[in-house]
Amino acid sequence: MTENAQALWHGRFSVAPNDDLMSFTESLSFDQRLWNDDIFASIAHVRGLEHSKILTSIETSAIVSALEQVATEFSTEKFVFVKTDEDIHTAIERRITEIAGEVGGKVHTGRSRNDQCVTALKLWTRRELMVVAKQLLGLCDVLYSRANQSGWGDDAVYLPGYTHLQRAQPVLLAHHLTAHAWAFARDIDRLLDTVNRANVSPLGAGALAGSSLPIDPDFTAKEMGFAVAFGNSLDAVSDRDFVAEALFDLALIGTHLSRLGEEWVLWTTEEFGFATLDDRYATGSSMLPQKKNADIAELARGKAGRLIGNLTGLLTTLKGLPLAYNRDLQEDKEPLFDSYDQVTRAIAAISGMISTASFNADNMRRAADSQLLAATDLAEWLVRKGTPFRQAHAMVGALVQRAISGQQSLRDLVASDQQFGVEAASLIGDGVGVRQRTSKGASGPAAASLQIERYEALIASLRSRTSI
Repeated sequence: MTENAQALWHGRFSVAPNDDLMSFTESLSFDQRLWNDDIFASIAHVRGLEHSKILTSIETSAIVSALEQVATEFSTEKFVFVKTDEDIHTAIERRITEIAGEVGGKVHTGRSRNDQCVTALKLWTRRELMVVAKQLLGLCDVLYSRANQSGWGDDAVYLPGYTHLQRAQPVLLAHHLTAHAWAFARDIDRLLDTVNRANVSPLGAGALAGSSLPIDPDFTAKEMGFAVAFGNSLDAVSDRDFVAEALFDLALIGTHLSRLGEEWVLWTTEEFGFATLDDRYATGSSMLPQKKNADIAELARGKAGRLIGNLTGLLTTLKGLPLAYNRDLQEDKEPLFDSYDQVTRAIAAISGMISTASFNADNMRRAADSQLLAATDLAEWLVRKGTPFRQAHAMVGALVQRAISGQQSLRDLVASDQQFGVEAASLIGDGVGVRQRTSKGASGPAAASLQIERYEALIASLRSRTSI
């Protein structure tokens, strides 16, 4: 960095700012990624000033040309920062003044860093959340593709479904994988709603109270592709709801990735043996030569706490702030950028891990065919015969207790019990249990077609919304 510049606000002060102040208050180290959005918004602002006849067409052309040159410098990694560049916004303004001369100083007419910063961040957030939404659609496609490969019919792959991490009832592998896709579909919907609520331009709010100049916020909003301009200048510069919402969306995505990761950690253990990771998506041990670790799944699980912390940190910052702008709001960017980076990397890694893994169908079926998993089917068989469910539950539970004690298998006990018999015993057998799940939205083959229809319609709708 060169030394030959002053802070853009130096006029009020008799001495240069202390290095410790600059070191503590700068945001350039993390807000550089907003350079393209700041330039885009600045061009819209300048064209708005021309529209309002505050700048001439010649002045506008000179400033826009300088902004375009700065964009080229950034894109070719030739932009040079100086010591007094506090943030990306002042760096760009300083540079266009160097390029365009005195007229460059008119770029900030009718604008404050307060509305400038939040405008750039809204542009970034609006665009990048759409990137996450499209990434999640890709993960949904991976999950659904693997679901279809495992099958939905009577010969499909099935495994135990769990409650309390105890084997509960058999479910189709396709049903299980798609369950995660349904959760990610809700995440996509939330992201799109957040983008919609963030589609309000704050540019023109100034420092807090607007401007005495005849600026036209509606014009600049349209130039930047926002749906509308702000309605209240105080709210516009202090609003970080869209950041909090984005952080919540990302934290919940991270939570869903964590739950998915936890299952894959379990599934790929020798104890479960339900899946095997491709070597490209697994790691080894520095000490234990035999190890093959599901580090992607573990980190997806581990990073959820970080994402939740980012959300909690911002909400804690926001809760005590009076209107309008306070420098505390500078703390909005690092957690947002970090959460975005972690989630997008996680989605990409998880997608690759699942798309390349192999399922051990025999191990899954063997675990799901445990006779005890037919207990609920036996109780419901009694219900169909007129027995109250609570009584049926107790009757089956008594047989389960005897089976666990090793007296006989559950099937033999059911077949020989006069209250059950051979008809009930036919509910216990390899592949029988999963076919009993027939209710709407259930996990068996008979219910699959309706789920497939509804899921495909949902994804088609979300895909259409993300392509706008």
